[in-house]
Amino acid sequence: MTTAGAAEDEVVDLASELIRIDTTNTGELETTTGEREAAEYVAGKLTDVGFDVEVLESGAPGRHNVFCRLAGADPSRGGLLVHGHLDVVPADPAEWSVHPFSGAVQDGYVWGRGAVDMKDMVAMTLAVARRFKRDGVVPPRDIVFAFVADEEAGGKYGAQWLVENRPDLFEGCTDAVGEVGGFSLTLAEDRRVYLIEAAEKGIAWMRLRARGRPGHGSFLHDDNAVTKVAEAVARLGNHRFPMVLTDTVRSFLEQMAELTGLEFPEDDLEGSLAKLGPLSRIVGATIRDTANPTMLSAGYKANVIPSTAEAVVDCRVLPGREEAFLREVDELLGPDVTREWVTNLPSVETPFGGPLTDAMTAALLAEDPGSTTVPYMLSGGTDAKSFQNLGMQCFGFAPLRLPPDLDFASLFHGIDERVPIDALKFGTRVLERFLRTC
Repeated sequence: MTTAGAAEDEVVDLASELIRIDTTNTGELETTTGEREAAEYVAGKLTDVGFDVEVLESGAPGRHNVFCRLAGADPSRGGLLVHGHLDVVPADPAEWSVHPFSGAVQDGYVWGRGAVDMKDMVAMTLAVARRFKRDGVVPPRDIVFAFVADEEAGGKYGAQWLVENRPDLFEGCTDAVGEVGGFSLTLAEDRRVYLIEAAEKGIAWMRLRARGRPGHGSFLHDDNAVTKVAEAVARLGNHRFPMVLTDTVRSFLEQMAELTGLEFPEDDLEGSLAKLGPLSRIVGATIRDTANPTMLSAGYKANVIPSTAEAVVDCRVLPGREEAFLREVDELLGPDVTREWVTNLPSVETPFGGPLTDAMTAALLAEDPGSTTVPYMLSGGTDAKSFQNLGMQCFGFAPLRLPPDLDFASLFHGIDERVPIDALKFGTRVLERFLRTC
C-alpha cells in the first residue's frame, strides 16, 4: 500500500499556517483569541476537498469548533472520533529565540506555540482527512473529525459543552484518539518504543479560602486570614501523597523492564525512574497524587489585615483515588480553610489491547520495523475526560518519531516549542495507515 503522498507533502505547511494563527487561551473569555479564525481555516481546508462541514460555537462568542464525518465501509461498526484542540497556552515572545506565532520552518523543525500541543496533530489529521476525501478512500468504519476549542482551560467552552449540548455530533462513536501518545522513546541506536496514552490523571483545581477578623496591621492579631491560608497551602504543598500503582502504570513498568533490562523496584521506584531520562518527569508524576499551589490572593493595603485570603491549588488525582485524596486534603487544610472547585474533571483509564491498539501498533511497525508499543499514563489531562462520558474508549495517539536527544516533555507549554519536520511526516504516514485499518 502506498501511503501519505499528498498528505505528507502538505503537513508541514498546514502546521506552520495553524501556528501563525494566534489562538491563545488565557482561561478568560475576554482575552482568549483566535479560535474562530483557526476554525474557519480548518473548515476551509475541509470544504475545499468536498467535506460537509459543521462549524459551531460552544457556549460563548468566538469559541468555535469544526466537525465532519467520513462514512466507513461497515456502518454497523462503532465510529472512531479523531479529535484535536485549536487553542494554545500563552507565550511571551521575549523569552523565545523565534516568535512563538511565526510558524517558522528552520533547522529541521516547525517552531511556535502549539507545535507539539497540539497543532502538529491537528495538521496531521487535517492532511489525512483531505487525502481520504480527495482520493475517495473509504475507511473500515465511520470517522468523525473534530477540531475543538478551549482544551487548555479544561474544555468548559469546548469538549465539555459539546458533549453536554450536542452529543449528536458524536453519534455512534465508540472509540476516540487524540493527544498525548504515539511518540517515541529511543532505547538503543535503532530501537524505539512508542508510548500510547491509555490513562490520565484527574484534574482538580481548587480554590481555598480562609476568613478572619480584619484590622490594623500594627496591632497584635490572632485571627489572620492570610496566616490561615498560607499555613494550609504550605501543609498541602509539602505533603507527599502515598504511592499507588494503577494497572496502566504497572503495565508500563513491567514492559519497560522487559525491553530495557532495567529494574523498577517499588521500594526505590522514584530513584529507578530517573533511568528513563526526561520521561521520568511524566512517569514520576503518575505514581502518586499531586497538589501544587499556583496562586495566592489577599489584601489591598500594606497596613490592613484583610478579612479573607484565597489560594488556588492544581491537584492531579490518580484513577480510583478520588475519595481518599479528598479526605487527605481536608485533613491537611483543617477547619479554618474551605475549598471549592475551580475545575473538577475525572481521571481516564482504558484497558490496553484489542483491535484498536493492534492497529496502532501495526501502523507504527510498518513505518518503524522493530519498534514496539507500551501503554502509559499522562500526568496532565486532555479532552478525553469529556468524551469518555459518552462511553468512548479513549487513547492518546499522535504519532511522532523523535530524535533520541530531544527533551520532548519540556516542549509542552515550554519556551521554543517545536516539532521535527521528519517527525511530522512520519506521523502523517502512521496516522494514515492507522485510519485505513482501524
